[in-house]
Amino acid sequence: MTSEEKIDFLKANIEPLFDQIYGNGFRASVYLTDGTYIPCVRFRNPELITQLAIKRFEQEKKGISIFKSSSKNRYKEIVELFVTNGNNLNEYDIDRIEISPFAFSKNILDQIEGETTMSWTGFCVKMKDEKVFAFGSRFLFDFFQMPKGYKSNDIKEIINHSYISKSGEIKKHKVPFLEWPTDYDENAVYRERPFFDCYIKGL
Repeated sequence: MTSEEKIDFLKANIEPLFDQIYGNGFRASVYLTDGTYIPCVRFRNPELITQLAIKRFEQEKKGISIFKSSSKNRYKEIVELFVTNGNNLNEYDIDRIEISPFAFSKNILDQIEGETTMSWTGFCVKMKDEKVFAFGSRFLFDFFQMPKGYKSNDIKEIINHSYISKSGEIKKHKVPFLEWPTDYDENAVYRERPFFDCYIKGL
């Protein structure tokens, strides 16, 4: 696929998630030019993050810092943050793009309510075949592990602030909670997946 074909595919087949700081993100799977499959990749236009970097560099020069005042290398630290942070893929290393089986649709994501407790959102997912699985995330919602044999488009609905007990029952969390329920089965929870970012001009 050419750069133009990649952009056309993303815009035609994937509903973007909008971020106020970074703009639209298109979540997909890709095959690299050597055949390697990368299941979770988020595509964005580089314009907004580039402008943010320029703004932050200028603020650091003027002494307006996000780092504590005791830091002696604040400018170096902000540059390091932008150039070394995150997992990135080069667009030219991608051979083709496909729809990711690990990206919840925007409609499903919109059903997920706020945090269940501080730094944790726990919920259950009911599939179209009526089977239910436990999910949870500390912070990210771009991609999730999926039960064997299921894809994200098999999801029917979200059961908020719930979990699967050790006995296999669907139970509701106390919102918020200070201690994990005694019958909470951590091994039954499908978690957020790590992913790569790829920036394409014109997207």
